[in-house]
Formats: sequence, C-alpha cells, structure tokens
Amino acid sequence: MDSGRGAETGVVRGATAMWADGASGQLVGREQELAELERCLDGPDGPGLVLVHGERGAGRSAFAHAAAERLATRDHVVLPLVCVRGDQDRPLLLALRVVTAVREHRSVTGRQPAAGRANLEAEVLPATERGDRAALADALLSALTHAAPVAVVVDDAQYADAASLGVLGAVAARCPPEVRLVITSVRHTGGAGDAASGRRQDQAVGLPAEAGTARAIALPRLTRPQLADMVARRSQAAPDPALVARVLGLTRGIPAAADALLTEWSRRDAVRIADGHAFLAASAPVPVLPDEDRFIRALHELGEPCRTTAGALSVLWPLGRTALALVAGSTGLSDQEVGDGVRRLIAAGLLDELPGEDGGGPRGWVFRSPLMEHATRERLGPLERARMSAAAVEALWAARDGTAAATSPRRPAVLLEEADTVTYLPERMADAGVLIDRERAAAELTDAAEALHPDPEDRGMLRWFRAALRLIEEPAARELALLRCVKAAWVVGDHPAAGQAAETILRDPSDVVRGPDLHELAALQVVAVTSVKDWPQLSRMGAAEWWDRLPLPPEAAVPARALALCMSGRWPEGLDLLSRTEPVWRPDPHIRLIPELLQVAGNLVQGRTDMLARALETPPDPGLPPEALYSIAAGYTLQLLGNADLCGAMDLLKDRGMPPEALPPTSHFLLLHLQGRWDDALTLARGMVAKDQTFIAPPQHHLLAAGTAAILLARGKPTGAARLIAGERGTHEGHVEILLDVAEAAVLRTMGRPDAADRILRRGLREADAHGYVYGTDELAAALAMLRAEDGRADAAAGCLWRLEELAGRTGSGRTRLLYLLASARVGQQGSGAARELLHEAVELARSRCQPFETAVTLAAAAGDAGPPELLHEAYELYGKTGSLLSRFHTRAAMREAGLTVPGRRQAAAENEQLLATLVTEGLANRQIATVLRLSEDAVANRLSRLFARTGLRSRTEVVSAMLTGNPLSSPATP
Repeated sequence: MDSGRGAETGVVRGATAMWADGASGQLVGREQELAELERCLDGPDGPGLVLVHGERGAGRSAFAHAAAERLATRDHVVLPLVCVRGDQDRPLLLALRVVTAVREHRSVTGRQPAAGRANLEAEVLPATERGDRAALADALLSALTHAAPVAVVVDDAQYADAASLGVLGAVAARCPPEVRLVITSVRHTGGAGDAASGRRQDQAVGLPAEAGTARAIALPRLTRPQLADMVARRSQAAPDPALVARVLGLTRGIPAAADALLTEWSRRDAVRIADGHAFLAASAPVPVLPDEDRFIRALHELGEPCRTTAGALSVLWPLGRTALALVAGSTGLSDQEVGDGVRRLIAAGLLDELPGEDGGGPRGWVFRSPLMEHATRERLGPLERARMSAAAVEALWAARDGTAAATSPRRPAVLLEEADTVTYLPERMADAGVLIDRERAAAELTDAAEALHPDPEDRGMLRWFRAALRLIEEPAARELALLRCVKAAWVVGDHPAAGQAAETILRDPSDVVRGPDLHELAALQVVAVTSVKDWPQLSRMGAAEWWDRLPLPPEAAVPARALALCMSGRWPEGLDLLSRTEPVWRPDPHIRLIPELLQVAGNLVQGRTDMLARALETPPDPGLPPEALYSIAAGYTLQLLGNADLCGAMDLLKDRGMPPEALPPTSHFLLLHLQGRWDDALTLARGMVAKDQTFIAPPQHHLLAAGTAAILLARGKPTGAARLIAGERGTHEGHVEILLDVAEAAVLRTMGRPDAADRILRRGLREADAHGYVYGTDELAAALAMLRAEDGRADAAAGCLWRLEELAGRTGSGRTRLLYLLASARVGQQGSGAARELLHEAVELARSRCQPFETAVTLAAAAGDAGPPELLHEAYELYGKTGSLLSRFHTRAAMREAGLTVPGRRQAAAENEQLLATLVTEGLANRQIATVLRLSEDAVANRLSRLFARTGLRSRTEVVSAMLTGNPLSSPATP
C-alpha cells in the first residue's frame, strides 16, 4: 500500500499515482450512444445523416473520432472535417471543403472520375458563385457516390454556414447506403440567443429539412458510475466513492470538465494510490483551470461585458434575481450591459438560467459547472472579490434585519436553494474582511465555525475561525480566537499549523488563557511535532531548558516535557520525571489525564499491566468536560486494542457510553482488525495511508502498518505488504520496530525465505532487549519459535518458549498466553497427549477472545497437530468472514489432505482464480506464485492458462488492468 506522494516516497511506499498516457482522449460512458450509432451504420435502411448533439465539453469530438474509427472498420473511406468560428459567414464553404476532400482522396488513391465528370471543379465553382445549392448538391452526391463506400464526419458544425448544411441535408436524403454523413454540433439548453448577431454563435444546428430520414443522437452528462470508470482508467485504480462524489459535484458530469479536473489534480499530486485504490489527498484544493482550458477560452472569447459579469456572478449568483443589481452596483456596468452579458454567457453554455414558477421569469442563474465558477472567481483580484462579497453580505444582513427596502428597493436578498446556504454567508464575510462591520462579522464567523465542529468534510470551520481572528482587534479576544484556531487546526488534521499557533500563545500567554488551556496547548505542541516526525525538535523538547524559556507554570510544562520524552521512545526518563514531579501534576483532575495515560503506556512498554487494570477500575472525575472524558476513553481503549484485548476494549466503550465509530480513525481500524471486519478495516486504512493520516502515538506507533500488512498478506498481497512495511521503516527515529519485524518475517516466510525471517526476528529481540522494551516481544518470540520448529530445531526454539512463558506470567495477557500454548504444542512432541491438552486450552482461549482470524489460526493449528480435522471447517468459515483468500486456499489443501470435503465448489474455484489474479497483479513470477501457493510451477502455469481461456484475457497485463480498475474477471477488461 502506498500513498503515491512523489518520487521520494515512491521508493519506499510503492509507485506513485500513475496516470494513463493519452487518457483524456478516452471515450468514457458513451457505450449506449455508440451502440445506437452502430445500429444506424449497420442497418441497410439506416439514415444517411447522423447528427450528434451535446453541450460544450460533452465529448462530441471524441465521439466523432470513435464514429470515424467504426466507419473505417467497415471499409469506408473517412473524410474528417472540422468547422471553426467564422465559417458561418462564408456561404457554401463547408460544401466546398467536402468536395475538396473527395478530390484529394481520389488523388491519393489514383481513382479516376467517372466519364462525363472529368472536371468536378468546373461544375462546383460556378454553382457556388451562383449560390445554386441544388446543382452543388447534385455534384457532391455524384462525387460521394463514386468514392463510396465513403463517410464524411463533420465536427463542430455549429460554426458551419447554413447553405452548406442545406446542401448536406439534400445529399443525405438521396445518398446510397454506402455514403454516410456524421455531423456533431453544440447544443446548449436554456437562455435566449445573442441579440447582436441574431443567431447564437454556439447554437446547435437542427436537422436540415431536406435531410429526410436523419437520426439525432444526444450526448448527456456522465453519471456517477461513468465518472467512476473515468477515474479508474485514469489512475489504474479503483476510485474511492468520496473522490467520485467530489468529481461529480465539481463538474456535474460534464466529461471535459471532469477530464480537466483530474488532469489538474494529477499535476498537483492530489490523487493518491493506496492498495490499488485512488483517493483525494486530505484538504486537496479545487484546482484553477488554466487559460488554455476550453471553458476559460470560451469566456475570454466573449470579451466584455461577459468576463466582468461572469466574475461578479461567480461570487453573487447564489442571491438569485438580486444578483444582477448587485453585479451592476459592484462592477460599474449598466443594467443593460449586465443583462446582455448574462444572455451571452447562457448562449455560450457557461451559465444556466433557473426558471421561475408559473412563468414569472428566472429565479436566477448558475454556472453549468462549479469548477468553472471556481476558476472564474479565483481570477478576481483580492479587492474585487472583497468588494463583491461585501455587497452580498450587506444585502443578506439587510434582508435579515428588515432593512432591505433601504438598500434594495426591488426585493430583499434570498439565497437560492441551489446554493450552499450553510457556507455562503460565512465565506463572503471571510472574503469581505474589513469592508464590513468587523465586530458583527467576527461574531457570526465564530458562531458559524462552532456550528460546523468538527467539520469532517472541511467545509470551512478552520477558515472561518482564522477569518474571525483577522477581524478581532482587542488583544484578549484575539488570544481566545487564536486558541480556537489551534484546536480547529488540530481537529481537521492540520497539525503543523496547530503546533505553530500553539507556540505563538505559549511564548507570551495572557491572563485569559487558563492553566488547563496552557497544559493542553503544551501537550498539543508536542504531539504536533510527533505527528510530523520532527525527531530532532522532539528531542529538544525533552530537555528542561526548552521549556524553561517559556513563561509556563510547572503543571503545564512538566507533563508536556514528559510527553516529549515518551513520544521519542525515552520511556524510562519520562516515567522517572513523572514520578519525581507527581505533586505538581496530580492535584488537578484535568491536568493529570496525560501523565496518568503516559504511566499506563510506559508500564505496558515494560511488560506491566497492573497500572492499566487499576486505571480502568477508577471512574473518571464527573466534573471533567466532555472532550476530556472522550480523551480518557479513547486513550485507554487504544492501550487495550494495542494489547490485543478486544473484549476489554468493548467493555470499556460500553461502560463509557462511547460508540466504536466515535474512536479516532487509527483506533477504529485496530478495533475493526481484531473484530475480523477486514473489508471495513482495509477501507479505513487505505484512506489514512493515502491522506497521510496514519499517526498513532507510541508504543502503538507501528500497529496500523503491521495490522494492514497482515490483512494484505492473508489476502494474497505479499508485495503490497512488504512495500507498506518498507515505507514505515525508519519513520519513527529512536523507536524500536518490533511490530514491523513480526510483519516482515511473516511476509518472508510466505515468500519461502525462512532464513531471512529468522534474522529479522532475532534482530528485533536484540533491539527490544537493548531498549528495555517488552511490549510486542511475545509476537517476536512466538514467531521465532514456530519458525525454528518448522526447521526441526526444537532446541533452538526452547529459549523462545521460556521467554513466552515468563511474559505470559508477568503480563497476564490472553494474547501472550495463546501464543505460548500454540508455540509449545508446535515445538513439543506433536500428537502427544501434552500437545493435545495445550491445543485444547488454546482453542478454548481463542474462542473466548472473539477474534475471528486469531481463532481461525488457532483452529487450523489444532487440527494440524492431531486435533479433530473438523476444526478445519470452522477455520475455513472464519477465514472466509475476513476475506483471507490465501489462508482459505491453504486450508482447502489441508482439508483435502485430511480427507474432508471442501464446501462450495464453485465459490472455491472463483476464489482460486481471484487469488491467482491477485498474485499476478502483485508482480510475482510463476516460481514465486508457486512458492506462495505451495504448488509446482507447472501447476501455476496450467491455472493461468485456464484463467486466460475462461475470461478472454490475453496477457498478465490485461489481468493486472482488470484487477486494478475493479473490473470483474468474468470478462475482458474494457480498453
């Protein structure tokens, strides 16, 4: 799994987001329309002319290209032509161009004209000069018939002259089946034409009356599934639903707008790939379309007053009918100029008119694509934007205060239902700044931001808090506003900004910031530094001198310093500091929360669980605020989950009345992982990895990577697991990497490299011992014991068993006890009575812990070591619940070896194919696949051949493409 964040991380986390070359030319979502075109082309009585309509950006040119390709496959000579602006002023120009194209085709092919038609131009040019459409149509029909089978494909016919369209219509009504005409044209809905020209520049051509049996094909906007297909093809990954929803919301399904959006996001590395899934990076801004974009070009070509009107409407359109008066008032344009600009913007397909009720005129106007609206608004200067925003705010305030008549004699301002009524006014106040009432704006921005808390969709909470801060002048109020910004930045995940703002307050705190707030700010600054992995700075924060430079009371500085020591892996120093300074931090129930949690975590690191048990037995102080109670429950839940105590974590959450979904995302992942809800866990993990939101405080700092790697490995993705582990290595300077060692050893064993796995595990134990680390060493010792037992080195495994037994007695951990039982049964005499007793206890213990994957592993081990073989059926079902394809594959083999019937033959065959395709997608060669599946290379080759034959896929590359874009293996991947 990787985040696709650029070359420097691509090396360790995998390939960056790869975007298919030439993807913008792909025709997506037009299968139905192309099928209709095919019917027109195939039918002997099909229409001679097909007219393709679509708005600007609908993909008419791409459709015309696809039509030309299909005509070429039918052995038609294809004559492609494109009309341009200005052609409409030159009568019969297009007809002449068709004649020229036929002549050039004859010249290239060497075909001679028919007798009596030796000089085509001799007839055409005089007929053109006379304006004789009938004669020109006769000549063109004769030329096309002689060149048949031939097809004329005309793109952008909205620019064509009307006379030529009449000629083509007459030709279409009389042409034989071997002659086809395909014409594409813009068609925009709503709005009147350009009064100045008498005809819209971008008006769609209609079907010429002379055309006879013609067919019109409309190209609608793309649906959500079609946009998902577009993203999948561009990224070669399955798109996250939130990413698709964002594309749909910004483009409203206009293909060219969606293509432009994805192109700009790719240039900014805003689309991240994690485990074959595409995500939008956290807080990725909406890109501004470049000047060369077709929509921006269309706006520039309209000139004034359209550009000024569009810029103002990009700010003011949500005010409906009132917007036009405000546009005139804020730009200096006259009402007539604004109205003319709006009409021309509608005609150009940039604006839509919102019809009113009962024919009472339009309710307002809206940009066809929010992406175009954003690009237009971002091109405004700061003062322009502030002035227009101030006009909007004043109008809405006047309407709210009942003074609208004084400021807008026509009607009070009301927001359109199409606008975002929650964010519009705060956004305008933020943009208006000092041009409006500062005190009122600051108060309303603060209220709006607090109403959005915690703002998971980043709709504006942090922006509005910051805007309010800029408007506040009184020092004490400014400091409280800055404190709100700190907390908001932390909530939305902008940890660096939160830390910097926190330090601003801590350097010179005023009396309005209370002791608990200072304590919280100091701790937040430490965690912010940790979250961005600034280890040198964190090390400095572990020194007393660093805190002495700040005017903080001891009860704020001491816990923060201890936190810095623990976060940098210096647990003994941190625990010693807390022990020596207990009288400083113990009295205040709010301040002692972090020190107590640090003591619990530090004792777990050293293999002592008694302090955690006592903390859980002590109810929290009822006088603490809700956010403090949440932090207590979340903190201790993390410790339990990190200790693989699912039952304890669920009991705690139930006791504190806290739903699991309310946990921080990383803790929620650990919970889902232990519950065996691996689809949900993996979905959560992918998003966190892609958005760089994987931070977990030590000692659980590597649990998300290790847990995700375990899921990937069990599902047949050893390469992805190895890449994720490699990307996590070295990210926590000075910290042991025990959990990564366990995960990497499992990958190496799966890939047939037990010696390398042995080295990794032994190194992990040495480093843990050197750092006085006990947490997680049970997993290392158990894995090493199992590995040595498989190699027949029982004596070498004895030391690991002794360590496991001692750890189980010291910690009282159910997970450690289970590991000891399984390892002891494996290392001892298999099949003996003692081994069976150990395994019986292990099965009972595993079932009591309610963790499906752990239970399945235990059942499979018990069945394999002379236990009842029927246990394999139960293990098989549990592996199925977690989606562990590789584990199910090996269990099927064990069931057959034990003489048991494998249930669900058809499902098993489908799983085998899915697993094989997954391993191919992982980039494994046949020999490596054989090692992972414990088969021969010939068996793997035969399975691949059967996969190709059944699906119609022709190569490994097509298998990979089908898997990465989420296409089923039941049919070839869509090209």
